[in-house]
Amino acid sequence: MVSTQKKADKTYKVIGTRPVRPDGLDKVTGRAKYGADIQLPGMLFGRVLRSPHAHAIIKKIDTSKALALPGVKSVITHKDLPTAADIALDLGETTSNMKWLCDKVLAAEKALFHGHAIAAVAAVDPHIAEDALALIDVEYEILEPVLSVHTAMDKKTPNIHPNMKTVDMIARFQAGEPSKVQINNVASILDLELGDLDAGFKEADIIIEREFETGTYHQGYIESHNGTAQWNENDEVTVWLSTQGHFNARDVLSKLLQVPMSKVKVIPMEIGGGFGGKIPMYMEPLAAIMSKQTGKPVKMHMQRDEVLLATGPTSATYIKVKVGAKNDGTIVAADAYLAYESGAYPGSPVGAGAASMFLPYNIANLRAHCLDVIVNKPHTAAYRAPGTPAAAFAIESIIDELAEKLEIDPITIRMHNAAEEGTRTSDGRLAPASLAVKELLEEAQATEHWNAELSDPSIGRGIAIGAWGNAGLESNAYASINSDGTINLNTGSVDIGGQRASLAMQLAETLGVDYDSIKPQVSDTDSIGYTAVTGGSRTTFASGIAVVEVGNKLKEQIIDRVATFWEIDASQVHYGDDGTLNGPEDKSIKFSGIGKILSRTGGTIQASATVKPNTQVATFGCHIVDVKVDEETGKVDILRSTALQDVGKAIHPAYVEGQIQGGILQGIGMALYEEYYYDDKGILKNASLLDYRMPTSYDVPFTETTLIEKPNPGHPFGVKGVGEVPIVPPLAAVANAIYNAVGVRPNILPVNPRRLSVLLKEKNKK
Repeated sequence: MVSTQKKADKTYKVIGTRPVRPDGLDKVTGRAKYGADIQLPGMLFGRVLRSPHAHAIIKKIDTSKALALPGVKSVITHKDLPTAADIALDLGETTSNMKWLCDKVLAAEKALFHGHAIAAVAAVDPHIAEDALALIDVEYEILEPVLSVHTAMDKKTPNIHPNMKTVDMIARFQAGEPSKVQINNVASILDLELGDLDAGFKEADIIIEREFETGTYHQGYIESHNGTAQWNENDEVTVWLSTQGHFNARDVLSKLLQVPMSKVKVIPMEIGGGFGGKIPMYMEPLAAIMSKQTGKPVKMHMQRDEVLLATGPTSATYIKVKVGAKNDGTIVAADAYLAYESGAYPGSPVGAGAASMFLPYNIANLRAHCLDVIVNKPHTAAYRAPGTPAAAFAIESIIDELAEKLEIDPITIRMHNAAEEGTRTSDGRLAPASLAVKELLEEAQATEHWNAELSDPSIGRGIAIGAWGNAGLESNAYASINSDGTINLNTGSVDIGGQRASLAMQLAETLGVDYDSIKPQVSDTDSIGYTAVTGGSRTTFASGIAVVEVGNKLKEQIIDRVATFWEIDASQVHYGDDGTLNGPEDKSIKFSGIGKILSRTGGTIQASATVKPNTQVATFGCHIVDVKVDEETGKVDILRSTALQDVGKAIHPAYVEGQIQGGILQGIGMALYEEYYYDDKGILKNASLLDYRMPTSYDVPFTETTLIEKPNPGHPFGVKGVGEVPIVPPLAAVANAIYNAVGVRPNILPVNPRRLSVLLKEKNKK
């Protein structure tokens, strides 16, 4: 099986090739330095005491025994944190209130989830630090936990945060007026509306209304969270950490620690996966405070159970969808109610899920009513197209059911309702010309997979599509030309999926030079301007625009320098696509020779660029999957997987294919295997990778990929974001395939053998 690529018309010298990534050798040989590899003189080791309860008042904390243990240098609780101001703060893909953020770092009045940080210890040895945790006495008054959106919104359930008011989502985390509707444990609400919903449903010949639920999923990155802080005598704080956004980390630390931003330096280490989960910080402020107290650097590193207990997973969701269509398959109205768990603090991705839910379709009348619901679980974090896989599961399941009832092919009904240029989205915007939904579906319809015969009645085939809006945000880049003709490229974008390579490739293409002549690196917060997080499928797009601008500025200077060297006017110098500069009288110089004339024409050539583009566009993906269902056990096996995606322009096709295949794998995990299991007291029962079941190579076959290149006119090379979309369609595609195989429609995911067996038994009773 091989991947295929439907290429755009324009060809390039570097872009579209598959060079070796610049960090590859260091990573495969073990030379690459991750956060856990930090070693500093006199370093102390930090550990965190976590709540054994999901909801409890903290009546008393006695740290005296821990402090008395030889080797312990610091023990801190919430009272050691600076008083947090009640202000909003940008966290990258989300925002938060500083008070909530401070409380999440170390619990104040109450423990709000199993694993909530209560106290932290720094000692000369990690084992001593661990022993000290057992000596901290905490007196709790245990409260009833709130563990689902249904319980949370019940009028009989007290508010987890007694003074919290329901606000409009656009004013979330701000000290604004509460909304007109007050709902128990609902932090915020949002309504997206388009057209006349009542009139739309009156036009419908068929109406389907269904309810769906999805579980809590973890991002599943290999490297656990870590952070090392050194607070110097001059009140400057340096932090080394694994992060997707070191500038956001700097900003948060500055406000949490109440230290000027100029005195906080954040150095991003190599990162062992993130998928959105490495944007928030958890231990770094604790390490900084204990470093200040002790005068020593403090290193903290989570164990795997802590990662699952206390970092941000996805929201568990409840979605109710009502869809009306005409007999010819035209969808005339859609109404969605989405309630997402945000965990112990406001900030679920319910708005993002609702905004992306209907993007692939042209539906004249629609509404999405969104609720951000507080429960006694860890505060959710971003996870690849945050909030959208669950929303797509709901709408794509109903569209599949509509197709069956109207006797229309599943691809045909989607194509009939596909969004096109000028389609108005649920947030009122017009879809751009580079929309590729129909092209995507046409390619899917033509695949060998879709047209292959099913060999067994227990095998089913499903299809689903999905979308993600993508992000722009701010990026900075800087480059300088060395005397040997190589180019140093510095960006502020953390490399989590090959960004150093993709950005170097764009600079090489702009300058007409070989990829190997670019030396890319990720700079710390003191060495380059503010750059937003590596997330939201923005980096190759937005930082790529910055890099291209840098390349064009370098070209202008090179032309001027060559003109000076040749003693001619700059207008007589032509910069060729191959990096060769030509002038009159057969004058010529290759880019590799530019370094030799630098000292004679003014010194180093360098350039920088700051961009904040808003030309990103939504992208779309499709998943076709074959499953085999064992009706006796409820076990589902994935037999075949095909993914198609509009990628704009694949800068490095191998990395794009890898992103798609990885996203499909994670989506299948959500559909069939993965889920947090809490007991009725709110205790997480599967906080290990032995018990938190993720798919492996034995569970999922190779995913065939087709890259459709419909360039984004808002990027010099046509780039669209690619990392988020692949995880969106698999949940619905797997559910639709199961129905095709055995005639039952899963409405709760993951549809593990236990859940599917129940559905099959109910079917057989009828």
